[in-house]
This record gives sequence, structure tokens and C-alpha cells, in this order.
Amino acid sequence: MALFVRKLVGEMAEQAEQSGLRRVLGPWQLTALGVGAIIGAGIFSATGTAIAGGPGHLGAGPGLMLSYVGVAVACGFAALCYAEFASMIPEAGSAYTYAYATLGELIAWIIGWDLIIEYAVGNIAVAVSWSGYFQELMRGFGLAFPEWLASDYLTASQGAHAVQAALAQHVPVASLPVEVRGAADAFAAAPRLLGIPVIFNLPAILIVAAITWVLVRGVRESAWFNTAMVVVKLGFLLLFLAIGTAYVRPENWHPFMPHGLKGVWVGASLIFFAYIGFDAVSTAAEESRNPKKDMPFAIIASLIITTILYVAVTAVLTGLVPWQALGTAEPLATAFVNRGMNISAGLISFGAIVATTSVLLVFQLGQPRIFYSMARDGLLPPWAARIHPRYHTPHVTTILTGIFVAGFAAVAPIGAVIELTNIGTLFAFILVAIGIIVLRWREPGRTRPFRTPLVPLVPALAVLSCLGLALGLPWVTWVRFAVWLVIGLVIYFMYGRKHSVLQRRLRGETVQTSIPPGPAH
Repeated sequence: MALFVRKLVGEMAEQAEQSGLRRVLGPWQLTALGVGAIIGAGIFSATGTAIAGGPGHLGAGPGLMLSYVGVAVACGFAALCYAEFASMIPEAGSAYTYAYATLGELIAWIIGWDLIIEYAVGNIAVAVSWSGYFQELMRGFGLAFPEWLASDYLTASQGAHAVQAALAQHVPVASLPVEVRGAADAFAAAPRLLGIPVIFNLPAILIVAAITWVLVRGVRESAWFNTAMVVVKLGFLLLFLAIGTAYVRPENWHPFMPHGLKGVWVGASLIFFAYIGFDAVSTAAEESRNPKKDMPFAIIASLIITTILYVAVTAVLTGLVPWQALGTAEPLATAFVNRGMNISAGLISFGAIVATTSVLLVFQLGQPRIFYSMARDGLLPPWAARIHPRYHTPHVTTILTGIFVAGFAAVAPIGAVIELTNIGTLFAFILVAIGIIVLRWREPGRTRPFRTPLVPLVPALAVLSCLGLALGLPWVTWVRFAVWLVIGLVIYFMYGRKHSVLQRRLRGETVQTSIPPGPAH
């Protein structure tokens, strides 16, 4: 049972009050963090393939509007659970912290390890997406990186093999997709090191390095930078709506669900990536001026704002052109190009760069604070809890997260990363919802500044809806997720269990902490 020892909620609150982090964020800055994390590659990229379909899956067509509403409802159930915890336990660890208070240390470690998939691994996908949009913008000005400096080895090698197979079968190379031919060119043009092609995504490395520098400088500066980018990208989306509405053809909405409810369900599983991020607000709890009120407001407000925008953008997008024409990596720009509005398409591409930049910033802000909380509990080495003496940020883990994300973004393809991020996030949502039910049963009288309504119904609906979305993911994603969790368990039993503050107290050891040694239970 020592594996399931829990931290006291009161002790957590006291620990948060003695944090070295600065409480400088107000409700609208926190809301901007949520909006900044949510609106990104999901709406600017994933929407296209979800509408038009692709290899192995059906398209939702204009019915993607219903997909967004369905995913918003599922995320809304989870958001209400996050809001209760965030107001009651204003600590930086997000779902990791909530699991420690309700389900015990082993589950907390598992969810903390799982959150690396949501934040750090998820940011790899965002960095790769940012690089793609940036390269498109540069091409518009007649500039370009060498192909081998703007791709990854796996994609480039697959492109080279596809070209070789086409030549062997006497198929014209020109008939292959542009992306495949570009990947093959990268493989052919790359310099060799010991006979191995040197291929990496330089733009992805550069943007992650820049974001890491901003985050080390301070959370106030990072929040203002994010708020500015959120205002800009909302402006671009409103511009899309304002211009596009005048050119909508209602006949393009028929049929509304070309593949029925199954297409809408598949679309929902694909665009779940577009909603990841509202929970990132909770990682800034120790830097909120009034977390009991502001955290629930920011979590729920960011979800409502983005849902309205998503449905409106999808309505205009599918009204501009037939849904079958939107299966591209930049569907908003594609819709304008198909209607001959090239200048507007260029503006939307720039807006996509701004959008993904703000997502990078918020996710890069969240991951180090989870590491910080885990290290403070002894589950990670003490250096991971160090705070910069001048900037008051967890600078060590911020820099290490930047190195991790930049390193993998340089060599990783985006598809598998997105699927792994989806399942990791859904797993976190499920455990947080279960935690609400457990804590209501164990500590019914505890003060809750915000209360999740209709418990246990709402948490149960969160579990079921998230599980339903997870079941729509490929089986190979489940295998990768299981392997990731096994690696995490090995690390816990080799290091975390031995050095855990609560485990050491149970063994009767004296533990030097900045808070009174409250009892474990």
C-alpha cells in the first residue's frame, strides 16, 4: 500500500504558497494561455484531412462542425474536473498533482510520466508543423532552406524509396505527390557523414531555441508575449471569417455528413489534437494571483472561446469550396487559393505561424513546471526543482525540455507524434475525472472554491467520452503508449520510490523540506 501513499491536500496548498515562483498572472492572461495552447496546428492543419478524409479514414465533410461540438463536450466534462482541482490545489503539477492527492504516488508518477507525451512530445509535433508553415511563407518570398535542412531522415528516406519504386515500375516520377518528390530530393542532396545522409529540420530547432530563451527570462514576459500572439492569431481567424463569409456557397454544405455519423466520429478522433491545451492553464497555478477564482474561469473560458471559433471557421471553410478539395496541410489557405484570393491565403499562412508559435510557448511553459513539482516531491533529482535566482523560473528543466523537443523535432515525422500525444492526453483526462470521484468520497467536507456539478455523473461522462475517442486511435499507438509507460515504471522503481519524500517519511527518515512534514495517508 506504500505505493499508493497520498499527499495531503492542505500540505500541497501550503507548499504552493511557499513556492519560489512569482504570482503575477491574472484571469485574462491565464485565459490567453489556454487559448494560446488550444488554437494552433489543429485548426490550421488537421481540419483539412478531417474534412476531406485520407488514407485509412473517412472524411467528415461539413459535418466536422458536429465533430468539434462533440469533442468540446467531451473536453468540457474533463475541464469541469480540472477546474475543481485547480481551485482547490493551486500547485504547478496539473494532473500529476491531482493524482497524488487522490489516487496515490504510483498513479501520480504514471500520470506525470504520461504528461511528458502531452506537453514535450506534443510540442515536437507543433514544432514540425511550425517549420512547415514557415517554409511555405519563405517560398512566397522566393526564399527556401535546402531540402536536407528542412526535413527529417525517416520522411526523406521514405521519399527516396518511393521514387526508386516508381522508376523500377516505369511510373513517371512527376506523377508522385510534391511532398514525396521533395523528400526524395532532400535525401539525394544531403551531405554524408560516414556514408549516412545528414538530414534535419533546422527551422524547428531555431523556433524551439527562441521559445526556450523567452521562457527562461520570466513568466510575466512569456505571458505578455503569448497574449500578443493570441490577439494576432484571433485577428487572423476573424479576418478569415469576415472575408470568407461573403463568398460562402450554401450548396457546398450538401451533403452535410457525406459518410454519416461514422465520418463525424472519425473526424472527432482526428481533431481532438485541436483541443489539447486547455489543461495547460493548470500548470501555471503557482503563478496565478488568485488561483481559487481565476483558474476555473480561465480553463472554462478558453474552451468556450475556442469551440465557438472552431465551429464558425469550419462552417465558412466548407462553405467556400467543396469539402473534397480541402485535404491539404493548409486548408484555410487552400480555400482562398481555390477562390482566387492569393493575398488572403498568404495572410492566413502567416497567421498559422503566429498560432503555432503561441502553442509552442504554452506547452514549453507547462512541461518544466510538471518536472518542477515532481522533483520537489523527490520523484526526480533535486536539480530539476531549481529556480533561477533572478528570473524566478524553473530554468534547468526549461532548458532541458527545449533540448529534448528541439532534438526530436529535428528528426521526427509529425503523424506518429500527434497520435501518441492524443492518447497520452486522453489518459490524463480520464485519471483526473476518476480523481474527482475518489476525493469527493474520501474528503466530502473539504472546501472547494469551484465544484464540478453533478458528481459522479459528469466525471463518469468524461471518462466514457475520452475512452471512446481513444478507442478510435490505431492499435500501434496503444502499443507505443504501453511501451512508454513501462519505461516510466522502470525509472520509478529504480529512482523515484527510493527518493520520494513521502516514501522516506514512511521509512522513518528525516526529510529536509521547506514545508512542515505533514502525515502521509
